[in-house]
This record gives sequence, structure tokens and C-alpha cells, in this order.
Amino acid sequence: MAFQYCRKCVMPNTKPDLFFDEHGVCDACQSAELKNTIDWDLRRREFDELIEQFRNRDASNYDCIVPVSGGKDSHYQVYIIKEIYKMNPLLISFESSSRTPLGRKNLDNIKKAFGVDLIVFEKNPVVYRKMSVEGFRKVGDEFWPNHLGIFTVPVRLALQAKIPLIIWGENSQLEYGGPKVARMKNVLNRRWLEEFGGLLGERVEDMIGVDGIEKKDLVSYFYPSEEELTAAGITGVFLGYYFKWDARPQVDLMKEYGFSVKEDGPVEGTYTDYENLDEYFQSVHDYLKFVKFGFGRATDHACLDVRNGRMSREEAVAIVKKYDGKLPRKGIAEFVKFSGLSEQEVNQVIDSFTNKALFLTDEQGRLLRDGDGNLIKCYQEY
Repeated sequence: MAFQYCRKCVMPNTKPDLFFDEHGVCDACQSAELKNTIDWDLRRREFDELIEQFRNRDASNYDCIVPVSGGKDSHYQVYIIKEIYKMNPLLISFESSSRTPLGRKNLDNIKKAFGVDLIVFEKNPVVYRKMSVEGFRKVGDEFWPNHLGIFTVPVRLALQAKIPLIIWGENSQLEYGGPKVARMKNVLNRRWLEEFGGLLGERVEDMIGVDGIEKKDLVSYFYPSEEELTAAGITGVFLGYYFKWDARPQVDLMKEYGFSVKEDGPVEGTYTDYENLDEYFQSVHDYLKFVKFGFGRATDHACLDVRNGRMSREEAVAIVKKYDGKLPRKGIAEFVKFSGLSEQEVNQVIDSFTNKALFLTDEQGRLLRDGDGNLIKCYQEY
């Protein structure tokens, strides 16, 4: 496959499940155009009807569950549900890998700003670390157990607490590109999780036996059966299906409700200060995407700004060249502390997932780097 960039944004065709039309435009840009043709008033009326089906009128239980991390999307989800629709949600947060003080501050703020109940599911740190290291080594994703837990724990608790409606945030395939069936689908279920939830072909069963992990250690990571979910009437929907999603104006609004951004500069690996604030080594996850596919988080953000009319393609190219793919020294140092691996071991694993078709190597096939230790692209510039 010939390497190419989208003619409208700066996303390359190396992104998994991203498709380009005959004009060289990626389906994420096509989705952005599609969003401008959707009758959002009709979608909102559909949401109104959905809400009324599940509203607990005798106050004997919560109206719905809202999974949260504490970030910008979490604030906006709770704002819509509590402030606009006057519902009584139960918030569920799966404890992140290594929470930052700013992440903790923002999670606490949601409770105080909107007056809601929150359950923080604090994971078994021993088992989680083993899963994280295994995910890092096997599929190049140290957040693998986090991807699983954020989707399984709220569903399991919804089943146990008999709260049938779960309201998720954005549909990532609609915002960032992916198969049409995923972009337009409104239901988050087991199939969505396994195909689009970032599991990279692994399943929770694959963790049994890893460094002594037993099945009983993984209870919280098993998705309930379809029979259980159907019998209980559990329904999970994307809020981004009903409301036009746009992060920047939502961030500005949530600041009025106490949401805090990173005041001392952008997040490592990108140029924004409002996302991925709760994890100490999020930049390692984003860097692994860069070495595998040739684009990182700065590309994601620049593409969103282009699609939403806040940045020209030329400006996006300059931004990506400045921020994308820089070696995340702070993130690696934090992951070394968390994982127990040495810095050399971490770098060796990262190199093992680096696509040498995308970066320069010497005659012996060793990756070449610039004076700052960054990989050097060998493919065409934008």
C-alpha cells in the first residue's frame, strides 16, 4: 500500500480501519461533513424519548450510569445528564493506571460541581501491573487492561445495581474515523468493545496464567453474557450520537464548572492542554501509536481542529511537525517506575513494535535517530 495523507486533514492511511475515497479524503473527514447534515434537533428528540423510557420515576434507584474518568468528556456527559435533563446518575470510574494529582482534582470536581454520587473502582494493583506489562510486551499497549476495565466495570455494576441505561461519551469512530458501521452505530456492546475498544485482538482469557494470574483475579474484566444483559434490559448508548461533539467549546463551557486544564504547558506528545490529564504515562501509549503507524496524538488533535474549521491544513502540518512523535521522556520515566521494567527494557519493547517501513534505518537495520533521540521518518512529507 502506497503511503498517503488525507487531502483535507493530515491523517495518514496507515491508521487502522481508516479508508480514503477516490479523491483522497479520509472517512473521518467525510464523517465530519456528515455531521453537518444531521438533523441534530431530531437526534435530541430521540434522546428525549430514550431518557423518558428509563427515568426512575419513583426515585427507588438511579436513572442511569455515566462512566467517567474525570476529564473534559466526563464533565460534559454529567453536565448534559444532570444539568440539562435533571436526571439522577450514578457515576462509575475505573481507576486509571497511574493517576495524576490533576486527574484526581478533576474527578473530585465533578462530584462537587454537579452534585452527584460517584463510585471509584480501585483495581487490584498487583494484577493490573502484570496485565499492563503483558499488554506492553505482547501488543505494544501498556494501557491494555485500562481499555478493558473502563468498559467492563460500568456494565457489570449496571447489571448488579439494576440500572439499565449506561450513557457513554463520544463515538471514537465517528470522531476519528473508522468503519461506517461503527461510525453510525449507537449501541456500545460486547461486539463493539472487542472490535473497536482497543483490545488489539487480545481477550481477557489470554491473561490467565500470565505471571501467576488466575481467572478469579480477572472477575472485573469479564464482560457479562448477552443473556444476562438482555434479561436485565441493559442499554449502552453514545451521547455523541445525539449531540454534535466538539471538544474545544465543550472544554470552555466545562471550565465554568471547575474543570482544570494543564496550566504549565501542553500535554507531552501534543499541543493541547485539556486532554489526557489523568495519566502519568499517557504519552507512552500515544508514542507507541506513532512508532506503529507514523502518527501520534498531535495528529489526532490537529485533524479535529481542521475538520472543525479552526485550523488550515497548512497550519496543521506545521503543528504536527513540531509536536508529533517526539520521544516521551517524562512518560517513559513514569512507566519505568510503575512497571518495574528498566528504561532499556522499555525502549527495547518500543523498538520491537516500530514499523521500519516508516522510519530510517542503517545498513544493519538499526533505527536511526536525530540529535534529540527522535525517530526519522522515511516517507513523504504531507
